[in-house]
Amino acid sequence: MKVSDHNADISAPNYTTVNYDMFVLIGIPGLKELHLWISIPFCLMYLVAVSGNGVLICVVAVERSLHEPMYLFLSMLAFWDLVLSTSTVPKALSIFWFDDVDISFGGCVTQLFFMHFAFVVESGILLAMAFDRFVAICYPLRYTTILSHSVIGKIGGIVVFRSFATVFPIVFLVKRLSFCRTNIIAHTFCEHMGLAKLACADITINIWYGISVPLLSVMLDMVTIVISYGLILQAVFKLPSHDARMKALSTCGSHVCVILMFYLPGIFTVIAQRFGRKIPKHVHILLANLYVLVPPMMNPIIYGVKTKQIRERVALVFSPKGKCCGG
Repeated sequence: MKVSDHNADISAPNYTTVNYDMFVLIGIPGLKELHLWISIPFCLMYLVAVSGNGVLICVVAVERSLHEPMYLFLSMLAFWDLVLSTSTVPKALSIFWFDDVDISFGGCVTQLFFMHFAFVVESGILLAMAFDRFVAICYPLRYTTILSHSVIGKIGGIVVFRSFATVFPIVFLVKRLSFCRTNIIAHTFCEHMGLAKLACADITINIWYGISVPLLSVMLDMVTIVISYGLILQAVFKLPSHDARMKALSTCGSHVCVILMFYLPGIFTVIAQRFGRKIPKHVHILLANLYVLVPPMMNPIIYGVKTKQIRERVALVFSPKGKCCGG
């Protein structure tokens, strides 16, 4: 028997006769009356993220001087920023504005897949960008030879394939479950463990895989990035002049800011979920939403402020004679 009505009796004792195929995303529990007001900064941040990353991709595509490894990786990051934010924010806004709380099981699985997929891809791209800075500073004469366009394409393909192979099994782990207790999800979007906890089956494998495999993948990226920057600093301090050292470090500044923007909120969110038992549920959900909004919003701003070529091309795009994606 399939039950799609979210008003169904969730207290029925005979769980085995019920298997929900529709779920209810209630938004931010306890703050329903503030949903409209919360939607205003959410919408503004999302618009900034979409427009900023869209312009960044366009500028890198049309400006030949930006067809360098650093900017090609940056355009990849911008694309996946769009995927990450668009996989969650539009549904949250539809909940806030139209009380559009229903989502199908298939829609829920699709949403959680793309959210987790984009997160792991971005982690891999940040690692690739760290490798780019390492080669640029430690092997400047061989930079364009080591990081040719074909190599960059292969790195991008490997990052996407690794992320897909890491996250796709979650789809099967969720689809094997039956949901018979409740179909109400106290969140603005679907995520793996939040959905799995509603199941009336053993979710031990979901817990182990959902936490260990993606987390280990991201942790490996973080450790490798730290090692890369350790080697970069070692090479920088061997440079003969102060000006050369400062110039080398300045090329890494934007990347370091983006790395901190990406990893620190995620680490804080994980710690808060594991140890912040006394933190109200709505705070956890607000943090989770900010995590898929703030990095995509800030990344193009950080690189736009720190990179002269991007600033100049953006100014040209918005000049009266400028045309994005033009010749």
